[in-house]
Amino acid sequence: MSPPPSLVTVIGIGADGWDGLGPAGREALRAADVVLGGHRQLDLLPPECPAERVPWPSPLRPAVPRLFAAHAGRRVAVLASGDPMFFGIGRTLAEELGAGRLRVLPHPSSISLACARLGWPVEDTEVISLVGRPTVSLTRALHARRRLLVLSAGAATPAEVAALLCDRGFGPSRMRVLEQLGGGRERHLEGTADHWHHALGDALNVIAVDCAPAPGTPRLSAVPGLPDQAYEHDGQLTKRHVRAATLAALAPAPGELLWDVGGGSGSIAVEWMRTHRACAAVSVERDPVRATRIGRNAAALGVPGLRVVTGAAPGALADLPAPDAVFIGGGLTAPGLLEACWAALPTGGRLVANTVTLESEALLAQWYRRHGGELVRIAIAHAAPVGGFTGWRQAMPVTQWAAAKPAEGETSP
Repeated sequence: MSPPPSLVTVIGIGADGWDGLGPAGREALRAADVVLGGHRQLDLLPPECPAERVPWPSPLRPAVPRLFAAHAGRRVAVLASGDPMFFGIGRTLAEELGAGRLRVLPHPSSISLACARLGWPVEDTEVISLVGRPTVSLTRALHARRRLLVLSAGAATPAEVAALLCDRGFGPSRMRVLEQLGGGRERHLEGTADHWHHALGDALNVIAVDCAPAPGTPRLSAVPGLPDQAYEHDGQLTKRHVRAATLAALAPAPGELLWDVGGGSGSIAVEWMRTHRACAAVSVERDPVRATRIGRNAAALGVPGLRVVTGAAPGALADLPAPDAVFIGGGLTAPGLLEACWAALPTGGRLVANTVTLESEALLAQWYRRHGGELVRIAIAHAAPVGGFTGWRQAMPVTQWAAAKPAEGETSP
């Protein structure tokens, strides 16, 4: 019977290096046979740590099981920046090795240190990491008077953030770049995004942003129902008020996955993902031009992680991960589409389908009789000029069927 795997000690270290470590962290590093970490962290260790120093390979995650197997039976310590469990290596190790194998000794995170310098309450400050993520990920967090801390990917990130803020209409936002927090070379830079002319600084930095929109910048709500003008489209767009009602029926929750079938402009998938950063979506669109446009809309509205699949449903759905909810915005009469989407849902999963045609409406009525749920008609009218007066202009009514999949043997309410 083989012995149980040994514990791995994960030690947070800051820019203050060895001097900032507590007794437990120092003792673990002195006793280790091998220390894993980034080049910068390993360079902070003094000669009194005799362990073999192994820098992380790239790409890191696929190498973790092999790397730890190669050092089986040895006392292993891992160095991480700040708090290993806050956007750090600790998460990867817990998922790959199991949390039970880890002994984590955190150091104050760069976020805690930045808030201490700025006088910002940590609980009221939104944190966005741009490490390994596109700069446009910041977009969905841009709201007037919000305070943001951005984990930088390197020395070029502050200028990239300033350019994004200007592009999104937030040029007046105050920016402060805090370099080498907690170390002897700590330095702060300050300015506004529209006048950010600082030269490249230290790669180890955090960016503080006091969000301030320029006059006339469109206000994008945190809830579904963004203005139609927020999207690039060719007319294939679920309009604002119907979109808000559709998202309410889909009922997104953190960590859930949506299939947006017949994506059009991607508005349903985009606003599903904007409800929470843990929400994910796949938009399926058969037209390559529209599929490319969906990607642009996702980037422009701060959810670049939206996956776009170019292909016709139901065939294009075959290899997708199982959804928690499905929206069908087009192609309802395609043979087997409703059946494939319903079959893919787990118990409790939601399906919402919208249509404006009589043929698709008749199909939804059949599914309503068979599976229950809610069948509603959404009619929207807008005030418009009628000569010298004002009257109502009716948009095409939308028929919507929404249902949750019951457990085997049960019936939908």
